[in-house]
Amino acid sequence: MAENQENITQAASGTEAPKSAVSRAHRSEKVGTVSSDKMQKTVIVRVDRLVLHPKYRRYVRRTSKFMAHDDLGSTTGDRVRIVETRPLSANKRWRVVEIVQKAAK
Repeated sequence: MAENQENITQAASGTEAPKSAVSRAHRSEKVGTVSSDKMQKTVIVRVDRLVLHPKYRRYVRRTSKFMAHDDLGSTTGDRVRIVETRPLSANKRWRVVEIVQKAAK
């Protein structure tokens, strides 16, 4: 009974974290290179990963391309960090969070 009363007083005083921040799922992050910036506020990010070949036991580079929303103004060749987000268009489900390294000019 005393614990329940304590929880009620904490909720009334507002010391608890908001429910939206607590219930949010983990958003996956990837780091890749911008391969195209020809659209408005959208970039295509190329993410490379190394996969062990099952037969030859050598590492093979696999590439995935993601369309990401870009408010930061990244250009072709920049290394960027992208995070998963809600669907923004038919193909866009990622958002550019930071420019890790600018491209050499």
